[in-house]
This record gives sequence, C-alpha cells and structure tokens, in this order.
Amino acid sequence: MPEMTIGSRIKKSPYFAATIAAGATHFTIYNRMYMPTSYGDPLGEYDRLKTGVSMWDVGAERQVEIVGPDARAFCNRISARDLSTLAPGRARYAPICNHDGILINDPIVLCLSEERWWLSIADGDLLQHCQAIVGSEGFDVEAFEPDVSPLAVQGPKATAVARDLFGDDLVERLGFFHHREVELASIPMVICKSGWSRQGGYELFLTDGTMGHALWDLVAAAGEPYGIAPGTPHHMERIENGLLSYGSDTDDDTDPLEAGLGQWCDMDRPFIGRDAIAARHEEPEHRRRLVNVYVDTVDQTHLWTADQPYPASVDGHAAGFLRTAVWSPKLDRFIGLALLGTAHAEPGTRLDVDAPGLVTAMTVTDVPFGVSL
Repeated sequence: MPEMTIGSRIKKSPYFAATIAAGATHFTIYNRMYMPTSYGDPLGEYDRLKTGVSMWDVGAERQVEIVGPDARAFCNRISARDLSTLAPGRARYAPICNHDGILINDPIVLCLSEERWWLSIADGDLLQHCQAIVGSEGFDVEAFEPDVSPLAVQGPKATAVARDLFGDDLVERLGFFHHREVELASIPMVICKSGWSRQGGYELFLTDGTMGHALWDLVAAAGEPYGIAPGTPHHMERIENGLLSYGSDTDDDTDPLEAGLGQWCDMDRPFIGRDAIAARHEEPEHRRRLVNVYVDTVDQTHLWTADQPYPASVDGHAAGFLRTAVWSPKLDRFIGLALLGTAHAEPGTRLDVDAPGLVTAMTVTDVPFGVSL
C-alpha cells in the first residue's frame, strides 16, 4: 500500500499533533493541508457517528474572510443562493460558480456581522476567485484567509457534550446553522450548529491556531462520559444521506443543477455564472444528472471505496461515470453516486462499469437513501 510522506510543504492543522497521538492512520490532502480520513476502524467510526459522538479535525476546511462595507453585496454577487436576508449569527449553504456556470465550491456562508463574513469552503481555490472578483469589479472589501480552524463534534450525543462545554443556555438558543462567538477556558472560537453529517452536531471554529491541542483536549475530556473518540467525515454516512462531496461527486464541467443543487440556486436574480447555467440547460437532453446507484460487486470484504471515476456505459455506449461508491452498513450493499447523461439517469437504468475486478454493473435507483440529493 502506498504511503504519504509528511513534510513541511503541506500545512498541518492546529490539531495535527493531537490526531497523530490519537492514532490517525490515513490522511488526504485538502486545501493544501493534511486532513485525517480514518483512525483504522471504518465500521467502528461509522457506528460511533451514528449512535454516539465523534470529534473530527476538519481544520483543512479553510475560511475565506470577506471584510468591508460591501461584504454582503460581494457575497451575494458570487453566491448562487440569495444571501440578501442572511442575518448576523446565521449561516447558509451557498453554491458558487465561475463565469461559465461551473460549480467551483459549495461553502457554508457565515455572516458574523454586516461587514464581516466567512466562506467555510470545500477543497478548492476559492480565495483566489474571490480576490479576482474584488479586483475586477471594485467591491469595497478585503478577501483573505484568517486564522480559523474548525473542530467538529458530530453524532446523537454531540448536544450533550456541547451542553457540558458551553452550558444549557447557549445550546438551547443555538438553532441549526446559527453561530455565536464565544470563549472556552480562554480559547476563542465561533460555535456553529452545523457539520458534514446528518447526525447532528457542532463545529467549533477556533480563531487562535496556537490553542488547537488545548481545545482538542477540552473536547475529549468533556466527551469522555459519552464515549467520544476521534473520527473523520465519513463517506458511508454521507452517501447514505445524500450529502454532496464537491470534487469527488463532481468533475471540472459540472454545474450546480447537474449536481442536484437547484433548490439552492436562485435563478431569478443575478449572480456570477447564472446566465451560463441557463444557457447550458436550454437543451436538457445534452446535460447530466448526479444520481444514486446500487453497485454490484462480489467483494464485500474490503469496504471498497471508489478511488477514481469509473466509466459507465449502456450497450457499449458511453453514459457517464460512477463518481464514488462505498459499502453501506445501513443497506447492507454497495451504493454510490454517478454522474450520467440524462438519457441514462432514470431509475431502473442498468449500466456496465469499467472497473475490472471490483465492479460489474450498477443500477440507477430513485433516492433510496433517505434524503434527496
């Protein structure tokens, strides 16, 4: 099995040393940083997320900070979703496109104040995009990467851990996608009721990178009575529950409508890429759709996850790609997400997949995983 060399060229999060001490076994590169992807027990980590509580180093989910009098107007210009009514202390999921209508990131946007916003980004170069728009369109803002590193606490018991850390009053008043600046044992952060799972939880946006280990230890101690242990954003859970992974489920020519994000695109207002998206979909039969699929395989022993897009075909004709697949403990079978031409994206369509030794075929299925994409 190939191994990753840990060096100084790739950045480490404030929690990196703690994750090593906790037994992290696998990492990926995300926003030019090391991000843990496993502690060596995928099923155990899945069960803990589904039934207990898990803590994640997601410091690689960097922030783009927008500060200045035009902060709201700027964020509304780049976001496919209308942010004109987003109040301070609230957050929204907001797809972002380039001028060609291609999805280039899908951040959570946090409004800290009228003139200070964060874009909590997926893996991608959104900072450079923002700086280019500031320069070309003359917005009175600055765009930069602040010293902010999220630590996620996820799972059914996450609320109990948050209560013990922050008190009943704060937790009771913090609704979904609400956030608040707080201090915990003199550690500054923004707590947000959010996270990349459907199990509920919180993200602690640490705003002093020198205090990462201290925050990790505080959360671990508070979570000990509830069986907390380190984990990572989990592909089994997120595919079962229809959470998009930008870059894994999409390619460099995917627009947000193809990715199933139409409900978060306000096409009746101007934003960067809107006209290009509309033009792309004037002939919908030439477009694609991201769909749920059941994946056939005879090998259920390695918890196989698709590590590259695999070509899919119907009767020998190219039909698209299986973008990602994983074993589902909930459904007791392999499931996945495929980006397919609309002619081959209807439920029941059977496709061959070119992944010798791993997969024989897949079948498009009509949202079997509990939530729509």
